[in-house]
Amino acid sequence: MYGRLKSLVVASVLIGLGAASAAVAADLPLKARPMAAAPLYNWTGCYLGANVGGGWTRVNTARALDVGGLAAPNDYGREKDSGVIGGGQVGCDFQTGNLVFGVGGSFDFGNIKGSHALTDFPAFSEANNLKEIYTATGRIGYLWTPQFLGYLKGGAAFIRERNQVFAPGGALIESASFMQPGMTIGIGAEWMFAPNWSVFAEYNYMWFLDDSARAFTLAGGGAGEVINVQQRASTALVGVNYKLHWDAPVVAKY
Repeated sequence: MYGRLKSLVVASVLIGLGAASAAVAADLPLKARPMAAAPLYNWTGCYLGANVGGGWTRVNTARALDVGGLAAPNDYGREKDSGVIGGGQVGCDFQTGNLVFGVGGSFDFGNIKGSHALTDFPAFSEANNLKEIYTATGRIGYLWTPQFLGYLKGGAAFIRERNQVFAPGGALIESASFMQPGMTIGIGAEWMFAPNWSVFAEYNYMWFLDDSARAFTLAGGGAGEVINVQQRASTALVGVNYKLHWDAPVVAKY
């Protein structure tokens, strides 16, 4: 009888302890499963990348001096050319809130060329070939979302050009190769699709106010004519950038 009573008491104590443990466990807060960390997007830092697109030019030329060095103002006409270009870009940005400020440089190569008859001498022709475009610009942008940046840019532009003048039969008379300085403005958008990668699309307009005369060289050697070259150019580019030295994210308000 005593053994049975002892067993009953022990069983009751064990059942009570189990119930108390269950009650305490029910009162404890449930631990949530860890959530995946959201991607962090920060625009402060430097980048490098590549681009490809199209280029368009409008060229006006006029003769100032003839081969003998005498004044000879003549209209040599104008042409509009287009072609494919491609190259790369580097730069650095600084983000503060929703604003992004940056500086950058680009270099593009192509073969934007064409030809036209000289206005005052229709039997003769001129060919123009824009081979290189370089820019050094600043930009200011606004973040519409943490990943999407709209921006304006502006600064200096330089092009490398080759011009040639041909006789009626197509023989080369004279030519000149030169670097022409100017200014550029542009508008674009950039989307950071991963913390260290972004893609962009932009349009740039360039004008070259250096209307000083260019000294051409005769095909056989020696001084040729002196010709004023006026040019405007524009580009439409798409590209990709890789971000370097990215730090902690910057808090922006949307």
